[in-house]
Amino acid sequence: MELKGMRVMVVGLGISGRAAARFVHGRGARLVLTDTSADIARDTLAPGELRLGGEDAAWLDGVELVVVSPGVAPSSILMRAAAERHIPMVGELELASRFVTAPIVAITGTNGKSTVTTLVAEIFKAAGRRVFAGGNLGTPLVDAVGAEIDLAVVEVSSFQLETIERFRPHVGVYLNLAEDHLDRYRDIDDYGRAKARMFMNQRADDWAILNRDDARVWALGKEVKSRVIGFGHGASAGIDSITPDGDGLRFEIGGRAGRIDLAGLALAGAHNLANVMAGAAAALAMGVAPAAIEAAITRFRGLPHRMETVCERGGVTFIDDSKGTNVAAVVEALNAVRGRVILLAGGVDKGGDYGPLRAPLAEKVSLLILFGAARETMRRALAGATRVEVVATLAEAVRMAGGAARAGDVVMLSPACSSFDQFRNYAERGRIFQELVREL
Repeated sequence: MELKGMRVMVVGLGISGRAAARFVHGRGARLVLTDTSADIARDTLAPGELRLGGEDAAWLDGVELVVVSPGVAPSSILMRAAAERHIPMVGELELASRFVTAPIVAITGTNGKSTVTTLVAEIFKAAGRRVFAGGNLGTPLVDAVGAEIDLAVVEVSSFQLETIERFRPHVGVYLNLAEDHLDRYRDIDDYGRAKARMFMNQRADDWAILNRDDARVWALGKEVKSRVIGFGHGASAGIDSITPDGDGLRFEIGGRAGRIDLAGLALAGAHNLANVMAGAAAALAMGVAPAAIEAAITRFRGLPHRMETVCERGGVTFIDDSKGTNVAAVVEALNAVRGRVILLAGGVDKGGDYGPLRAPLAEKVSLLILFGAARETMRRALAGATRVEVVATLAEAVRMAGGAARAGDVVMLSPACSSFDQFRNYAERGRIFQELVREL
């Protein structure tokens, strides 16, 4: 892609949008920078024309390429107008993939993406490989262009995959599919199709790593052009696989067979066992030795704000699972903890069904404290499953939980919602939760 002299519009000036803007400016493009927010500091942006605080199709005059950020909906004025004018549109992920020459390992799924992306990167580092780790995880892939790396490991979201054209991971990992982002997609099938785009450009010598225990994900094995590895319980005859085997994993992948010891695994829960299987499969597909996988797994302690123990106070354990932004993630979190739980949940509703929470609430949760914009919606959906209290803010929820908890209890923030009513992102929500806990 030749960018020099091209008039390029960047729509959305979050982390990926700003990185894309810096990149195309560095390649000699003339920039038009747009965002619906007017509260963006000019000195944080690459040089170019700035259009803030709205959308106007006239801004597209003379634009030859649009780089769209993941958070921008396809229904936005600029996206519809660009499509009508037949102006090419790509996302930062697609843009970066045109210039990154190292093999790409991409991880998608409703839950576990960040954990697996980080774990895979750590495995490759343990094997002596030079690794870029990022994507939706935090550092945009475009920042890997020109870096001296052996491979790039990237978390990819459905939003990012909507705008790919040629993006082709040598290894694509699809972890799971559950209801999420139904404020953007028609239904779970529409959401799943967006994620499945990750495989559309793969070739016969690439790898698709699919969850055998998730029927929607596993069905893709009949559609992809690449070699398939199944991870999960129960082997599939004639297909490369990795499965639990006592306190380890048994694999047959790419003509290699063996075992990976999990005796040193610190991550709890069935969902983390699946994450480890998926990460190990990606490494094995790239030729990593089992010893390097075992070493990385033993050192890995998980991610901030994902089932992170904050502290223990008076026999009460406080857990930060702010990254649990959908119902399926909360169910996983509840299944992974022992003891009676006081659960803090709420934020911005994402359009999904809260019904799957009712059974685990009845079984494990003594008190559900709801806060934020979705609190009344959630209260109506979950009434009767357990004792429910409703407050306005996270601070009130923490104070109430602290007063109600007794020795042996677990107080867990696992919101089942996005954070954008009261916080910039899930990480800020988790950080503030930890501060509030320590103030008790």
